[in-house]
Amino acid sequence: MISNRVKEIPFSGIRKFFELVQKSKDIVSLGVGEPDFPTPEPLKDAGVRAIENDFTSYTSNYGLLELRERIAEKLKKKNSIDRNPETEILITTGVSEALDIAIRAILNPGDEILIPEPSYVSYKPCVWFAHGNPVPVPSKEENEFRVLTEDIKGRITKKTRAIILSSPNNPTGSVLRKKDLEEISDIVIENDLIVISDEIYEELIYDDEKHYSIGSFNGMTDRTITLNGFSKAYAFTGWRLGYAAGNSEFIESMMKIHQYTMLCAPSVSQHAALEAFRYENYVGDMVKEYDRRRRLLVKGLNEIPDISCIMPKGAFYTFPNIKNTGIKSEKFAERLLKEGGVAVVPGSTFGDCGEGYIRCSYSVSRESIDEALRRIERFMEKLG
Repeated sequence: MISNRVKEIPFSGIRKFFELVQKSKDIVSLGVGEPDFPTPEPLKDAGVRAIENDFTSYTSNYGLLELRERIAEKLKKKNSIDRNPETEILITTGVSEALDIAIRAILNPGDEILIPEPSYVSYKPCVWFAHGNPVPVPSKEENEFRVLTEDIKGRITKKTRAIILSSPNNPTGSVLRKKDLEEISDIVIENDLIVISDEIYEELIYDDEKHYSIGSFNGMTDRTITLNGFSKAYAFTGWRLGYAAGNSEFIESMMKIHQYTMLCAPSVSQHAALEAFRYENYVGDMVKEYDRRRRLLVKGLNEIPDISCIMPKGAFYTFPNIKNTGIKSEKFAERLLKEGGVAVVPGSTFGDCGEGYIRCSYSVSRESIDEALRRIERFMEKLG
């Protein structure tokens, strides 16, 4: 009694291990990508005030105009993207919804979308749900998991409709540089493609790297749907609030799906998010702490025999290489959980080229990272 398409799509590998963690005792989890910081007090207070003032009704399908205006100002100032807040910005229930309806708005059955991998687990299923075909474009550790333009070119066909980009990337922490995006833009324009650019981790970036929005590049204004939100930068995950920015044709088409399936994003969350634009210092302090954790985790992993790990440039994930163990990623993660008491996510969850790796999140305390490293080292010693 269930559709064949739904039956064919596997459950999220991340959620599978999350459920295992919930059933286990004395586990240090490096598995779930969620900030361990609390939502900033001013945002929480704004949410409480919204409830007290009865701002609990539906908003416009597009979202609160005031919030869209703030987002438009931010996009112009920070991303060099100029969007009309009335017709070119849509408030969504998290970036997850924005991704889903962006894909559904542009795909016809049988169309192909290129997905650089390793990639976030939702990309492929959302394409399948839209009756499209996801086409993986593998990236490699020796290139810091930054996708190469020649690999993109080699997978374009007459059916190719779009490409999904994620920078900073989940699960690898890679960051696409300006030159990378310029070359990708040339390919997109030459082949008349669309870009869905997932930029939810844009604030979480380290060292001398810089975030660039491909929607700001020459010729890309009307070819790019930019997705972003408040979850990662403002520890706002459970409030479920994101947004999409693109030309009016894209956004109106996405809104058409949104109005029938979601109506509007949570009104209380929208009022709370208005405060986010006043508290950039909070983001800066959080990034400094993530940076300390990043260095601690990478250093510790590289000191364990048969594990190596490159330094991620963004987000809050490391993607250590476990190929020297000779154990497949999923089996390694299962054994590490049961025998070592540490939860990680198998790299194969994020695409075939993720096999031989695991994802470790450093959105946990330094004390938890220290304990996880001790346990991983003991586990590896037992493996011999």
